[in-house]
Amino acid sequence: MWKAYDTLIGSLPDDIIVTHVHSGPVWTIVQAGTLCGIAVTVNEQNSPLPEKNRFIGQNLKDVASLCRSWDFPLASVGTAALNAFINSPEQIRKNFGTGASETKKNTGIITHTGNTFDDYSRAVAGKKVAVIGHFTALERVLKSAENLVVLERKPAKDDLPDTACEYILPDQDFVFITGSAFINKTLFRLLEISRNARSVVLGPSTPMAHVLFRYGADELGGLITANISPQKFTEIGKDTIRLSSVGERIRLVKQYESK
Repeated sequence: MWKAYDTLIGSLPDDIIVTHVHSGPVWTIVQAGTLCGIAVTVNEQNSPLPEKNRFIGQNLKDVASLCRSWDFPLASVGTAALNAFINSPEQIRKNFGTGASETKKNTGIITHTGNTFDDYSRAVAGKKVAVIGHFTALERVLKSAENLVVLERKPAKDDLPDTACEYILPDQDFVFITGSAFINKTLFRLLEISRNARSVVLGPSTPMAHVLFRYGADELGGLITANISPQKFTEIGKDTIRLSSVGERIRLVKQYESK
């Protein structure tokens, strides 16, 4: 699966310099001039968060290569660096067109959304649905599903442990996967065992790139980010500022000639 990571890293140019990094308890932000990327801070061991000054002045591509790290707070920095370029408005326009009316064969279309689960509230009616990660208001938004299973690393009352994925996912109609799975290195296996379902990778950590379609994703739901004032980084990192106020949520839907 490293090939997918290396493809994403290799898509970054060599001449962009990191100007600011903030690792907050909830979100990690990497800025490189006018580019700004966000990823969730994965820190299951409650390790000390990376010192931001160690990355300033480094090449964005080099910092993005940390997405391969097994030190998850570092991998969060790497993923945010990756997203600073890949999820920029310029790259999204270049790779996917500028609107829902503009498509590229077998790649994706852009549709704007407030909440991916709202978009699927009707589609999942009477279907078997699994969600990796306990998102807010899941049960309310997906209440029309015949059966809804939530798998979590730290299960809440009605959740299943994420180790149940090998048993649960092959039998689903829809599978929603948190973008943080890219950081903890489980994403591509989850897509593989969800191949019988419609698979949606979503959340601000998601790299909005073609390569995820090639590995089994049917749809990506993420955040286009542009220049964000560093004065907001501390509040963003603590999740006291809504990400929708500093970026634009989009959906990229894989297009098929036949399915």
